Amino acid sequence: MMQQTLEYFVSCPKGIEGLLLDEVRQLGADQAKETVAGVSCQGDLALGYRLCLWSRLANRVLLVLDRFAAEDAAALYQGVSAIDWADHLTAEGTLAVDFSGRLPGVDNTHFGALKVKDALVDQLRQPDGQRPGVDRVQPDLRLNVHCRNGQVQLAVDLSGASLHQRGYRLQQGAAPLKENLAAAILLRAEWPRRAAAGEALTDPMCGSGTFLVEAALMAADIAPNLQRERWGFSAWLQHVPAVWQRLVAEARERAEAGLQKTPAWIRGYEADPRLLQPVRNNIQRAGLSDWVKVYQGELATFAPQPDRGQKGLVVCNPPYGERLGDTASLVYLYQKLGEVLRQHCQGWEAAIFTGNPELGKRMGIRSHKQYNLFNGALPCKLLLMHLQPEAYLLEGGEPTAGQPGVQATVARLGESAQMFANRLQKNLKTLGKWARQQGISCYRVYDADMPEFAVAIDLYDDWAHVQEYLAPKSISEDKAAERLQDVLAALPQVLGIPREQIVLKQRQRQAGKQQYQRMAQQGQFMPVQEDAVKLLVNLTDYLDTGLFLDHRPMRLRIAAEASGKRLLNLFCYTGSVTVHAAMAGARRTTSVDLSNTYLDWARRNLALNGLSDLHQLVRADVMQWLAECRDEYELIFIDPPTFSNSKRMDDVFDVQRDHVALLEMAMARLAPGGVLYFSNNFRRFKLDPQLSEQFVVEDITQQTIDRDFARSPKIHRTWRLTAKA
Repeated sequence: MMQQTLEYFVSCPKGIEGLLLDEVRQLGADQAKETVAGVSCQGDLALGYRLCLWSRLANRVLLVLDRFAAEDAAALYQGVSAIDWADHLTAEGTLAVDFSGRLPGVDNTHFGALKVKDALVDQLRQPDGQRPGVDRVQPDLRLNVHCRNGQVQLAVDLSGASLHQRGYRLQQGAAPLKENLAAAILLRAEWPRRAAAGEALTDPMCGSGTFLVEAALMAADIAPNLQRERWGFSAWLQHVPAVWQRLVAEARERAEAGLQKTPAWIRGYEADPRLLQPVRNNIQRAGLSDWVKVYQGELATFAPQPDRGQKGLVVCNPPYGERLGDTASLVYLYQKLGEVLRQHCQGWEAAIFTGNPELGKRMGIRSHKQYNLFNGALPCKLLLMHLQPEAYLLEGGEPTAGQPGVQATVARLGESAQMFANRLQKNLKTLGKWARQQGISCYRVYDADMPEFAVAIDLYDDWAHVQEYLAPKSISEDKAAERLQDVLAALPQVLGIPREQIVLKQRQRQAGKQQYQRMAQQGQFMPVQEDAVKLLVNLTDYLDTGLFLDHRPMRLRIAAEASGKRLLNLFCYTGSVTVHAAMAGARRTTSVDLSNTYLDWARRNLALNGLSDLHQLVRADVMQWLAECRDEYELIFIDPPTFSNSKRMDDVFDVQRDHVALLEMAMARLAPGGVLYFSNNFRRFKLDPQLSEQFVVEDITQQTIDRDFARSPKIHRTWRLTAKA
C-alpha cells in the first residue's frame, strides 16, 4: 500500500478549508481539492503519516478505502462486506465505527454504525467463535463512514483522537480555543513570516496559553503532533512502522534544530493568578519553557516591552459574552483593549478573534481584513488590524494627567451612538444644573427619552446605574442589543466617569414580582448624600439599589413634617424614610418589614447617621403586625410592593386587592391630627372609592414627582389620608 496512490479526506473546522488546502499541498499532496469542512487529496502512505504528524489545521486524516452506492441498510451491509477486512484487522482486534449522514432505512447513526460493525465482524468471525470486539476509546481500527445522496464513503481514521489534541494542554480555562483553530488564526495573521523576520508575539488575555504554544511551535519548526504516542494506525495491519519512524526522526531533527535558534519573543499575560501555573505547565509539557513566558497582569496594565524597536503581533481571543449581564463589562473590556493597543502597540499588528463583531467595533480601530470562522458551532470573526494612527477611529482629548503632551483619545462613536450621546448630553446639561442648584447628587438623567434606546440611567454621585427596559416590539432583539452597546459606549464619554463605575441591569418597566429579586452577591455598599442624610446604596446586587430616587420629594416632605412626631414606616425597605424622619427630629420611629436583608440595611443606614436603637426595626408581616398593634403614630408612611408571596407570610399580599384592609388598619393607628401617606408604583392601580367615604383622601402625586422624573409621571401614585372631622 505504501507505493500505490491513496485517496485521503482531511477534515477541519469550517472556515479554514483554504488554509488547509495550502497546507496539504505543502506537505506533498496531489490533486488536492477544497470541500466543505475539509480537503480531498491523493498521495502515498507516507503522505497520510506526514499529514497526521505535521498538519496544524486538520481534525482528522481519513484514508478512503471504498465508495459505493447503497439504497438501504442491507446494501450498506453488503458494501462493507465486499472489503477484505483481514487486511486491516485480526479477529482478536478491536474496532470503533463513526457513522454520519443519512441513508433510507437507517434511522440513526447508532444503527448505521451497528450495521457496519456487523458486516465486518461477521466476515472475521472464527470457527471457534473468536471475533473482533468494540473499543470506543482506543480501538485497533477506527472506521469513518459517511452517507450522502445514496453514496457511502468508507475510510480508516489514521488520526485516532482528533488532531487538535496535541497533548500539551491538560489544564485549561473556562472557554478554551481548540489548537487547530488557534493555529489557523496565527496563519491568517502571517505569524510564520513574522517570526522568521524576528518579530514578537503577545497575548494580553492568554487563558490556557493556546496561542502562545501554537505560535512557538511554528516559530521553532516543531511538528504539532510530535509528542503524540497513540495513533489511529498504531495497530492497523497496513501500518508500515519503518516509514513512520523515518518521518518522526526527521521531525525530531527539525525540532532540535529549531530549538537551538534564538527563541522568538513570545509573552502572555493573564489576570487570574489561579491560571498561571496551569498555563506554565502546558508550556512545559510542550517543551517550550525557554520560548514562552507568562506573567500575571490585568489588561489595564498590559504594555509589551520587547527589544528596542522590535515590532510584533498582538493576538487575542477576548470573551464574547452570552448572558445579558455580561454586556456592560464586555463593551468596556473591548474599549479598553482598543485603548491599550493604540497607546502601547503602535506599529504592531493585531489579530482579534471574537464571536461578537459588534463588540469588536468598540475597539476604535479599523480592521483591514476580516475572516469568517467558527468556534465549534458559533460563528465568529477574525479581525486583522494595522495599529497605525490612520486606522484609529479617534477623537482628540485633553492631555493625559501626569503625562504632559500626551493626548488622551477615545474611540469615535458611531452614528447611532452619537445620536444617543447628543440627547444624553442635553439632559445632563439641563438636569445637572437643576440638581446642583438643589444640592442633589443622585438623580435620573435619562428615561427612555428615545424609544429605540430603552434604558433608564440614574446617577449616584460618580456612578451610573443603567437599567434596560424591554424594547418596543417594533425593534428586533438584535437591534436592541446593538442599541444597548451604543448606550454603553457613549456613557463614559458623556458622563466623564470611568467604565468600571457603570452598572447595567435588565428590568421591565412593570416591576411587580421582580422588585426584590437578588442578582449578585458582591456586597458592595457605598454612601450617598441626600439633603442632611447619608444613605447606603448597592448598585450591583439587586434590581433596585436600596434608594428609590422617585421618592426623593416624599422623603423630604416627611422630614419636613416629622419633628417631635412618632413615625410608622410600613414595608420600610432599607429605611430611607425612617432615617430622614429621625434626622429631622422625629420623637420615635417604628419600621416594619419582613426581610432581614432590608432590615439589616436599614440598621446600617441608621448607624451611618449616628442614630440610636430608639428607632425600632420590626421583622413582621405588615398585615399581621397591624392587626395586633395598639400604638398610635402622628405620621405614617406606606409604600407596599405590588405583590408579595414570601414563604414567611401566611397569605399572598396583592396591593390592588388588599389596600383597603391595609389602609383601614393603618388609619386605626393614626393619632388625632395625624397624617398617613400611601404610595405605590403599580401602574394599573385604582384606589377604592369607598376610602374617600371613610377618610379625607387627597391625590398628591404631582407634588411628589421631581423634575428628573417628569417624563415618567406614572412612576408612582401618592395619596394623603387624614381622619374626617
